[in-house]
Amino acid sequence: MKLAKIISGGQTGADQGALSACLQCGFPYGGWIPRGRRTEKGKVPLRYRALRQHRSRHYPPRTEANVEAADGTVIFTFGKPDGGSLLTRAFARQHRKPCLHVDLNQPLEKGVARIVRWLKRNCPDECILNVAGSRRSKAPGIHMRVKKTIVVLLAEANRPSRRAQRAHLQSNRLFCSCAR
Repeated sequence: MKLAKIISGGQTGADQGALSACLQCGFPYGGWIPRGRRTEKGKVPLRYRALRQHRSRHYPPRTEANVEAADGTVIFTFGKPDGGSLLTRAFARQHRKPCLHVDLNQPLEKGVARIVRWLKRNCPDECILNVAGSRRSKAPGIHMRVKKTIVVLLAEANRPSRRAQRAHLQSNRLFCSCAR
């Protein structure tokens, strides 16, 4: 299992936490945002340059576009999903896309392990993952918690499998012995 890209809707909180993790790790990101770069606090920061503006300035159309564009969606909340998170889950069901809810009240390692298992079962290699969840005003601290989770996830998800590591080592041994 290997992630190719993370997409997000650019809202404060979970969305921007995932985007910040991508910037920190130099990982590809993108996604649809409302026309005018609209968020609850004004505009999506310009540092998230790879985001594309949807023709609508409303949140639901960009939410649906991101679900459709992804191979699967992870929704982050503290506790049960509500509002836009429920809408994201409904779009995933409507479009028959895998969707996982992660309650950030659980330990970070447990959440990451759960996501990795889910990705292995539900997403192909070179998976595009949509990250959604609570906005900052409804879940203070969610930006940093999602950022930390995604940074760890990127390290885990893009680590070569043991089989691939052994094959790589074996091919290097063959190459080295042939060069003698």
